[in-house]
Amino acid sequence: MLNINDFSEKQIVFIGSEDLAENIHFRNENLVLDRNGKKVNQLSCYKILAVFIIGNVTITSNFIKQAKSFGISVFLMNRNFYLYASIDAYAEGNYLLREKQYSSLNDFFMAKQLVKNKILNQLKLLESIGRLDNYRKRKNLILGKIENAKDEKTLLGLEGAFGREFFSNYFEKLNWYRRVPRTKVDEVNLLLDMGYTFLFNYIDCLLRLYGFDVYKGFYHKFFFKRKSLSCDIMEPFRCLIDKSILKMYNLKTFDKKDFRFEKGKFVLPWENSRKYSQVFFDEIVSNKLEIFNYILDFYQFSVNNDRKFPHFKPRFK
Repeated sequence: MLNINDFSEKQIVFIGSEDLAENIHFRNENLVLDRNGKKVNQLSCYKILAVFIIGNVTITSNFIKQAKSFGISVFLMNRNFYLYASIDAYAEGNYLLREKQYSSLNDFFMAKQLVKNKILNQLKLLESIGRLDNYRKRKNLILGKIENAKDEKTLLGLEGAFGREFFSNYFEKLNWYRRVPRTKVDEVNLLLDMGYTFLFNYIDCLLRLYGFDVYKGFYHKFFFKRKSLSCDIMEPFRCLIDKSILKMYNLKTFDKKDFRFEKGKFVLPWENSRKYSQVFFDEIVSNKLEIFNYILDFYQFSVNNDRKFPHFKPRFK
């Protein structure tokens, strides 16, 4: 099982299709990028956790075999960062974990802890930009409402109501409209979808390493082909993406001229997307140990009844 010392040395590799002018392959226990017959980059296989390949690419059966042998997960995404296929390296034989996961009676308790963590992190973000006058009073009020929730419908209502308040205040300077996932109604919603996709796939990769059934969630319920557990576990970490977008605006990285409006939705051309994906990538990587520790704690909670449910506390300045 992967431990914290191993993970601290691991890297996530993002490769755009323009980087694959010749090929990507394994050579002498290294992942190698060649261009025009010459090696342009390489990285030891023992340092790689996962590879994200963005854009069209041709890979061989030997590449898949080598990735599996080194425990490297490979995620294939189109240029809009939609995941269309994956080659996963994970502990699929961890039947004891899955037995505990399937028989869990703590779903509503876990859902409450998850929503508490998510909203606390949103409150911290608001406090960090001076949009929250009394953090402690607001925190106690919201936590009390969540604790008193009697069913999942009430919990969803509390999460949704505060989410609307959070977004309208946090992204006020960006002329916020409203959160509309996957519709690309404006530039900020597009960037949220993009950043959340990066975050989702990163967390999904870690959950698979431990052998979780990522389709069995406890807050997001069963739905055809939805990885409900990965949707669950990313909730406390969404604040990292929210923070990144406001950071882009404040540093003038965000530029509306980078976007186009086509067929009723906003799109971000590939040539303009790299600076945005780099900000998301840097934010996730800078918190990679915290994310790993959370999932490790969640694994231990899942198999041991005496462990506490994990809590993610971000570092906001």
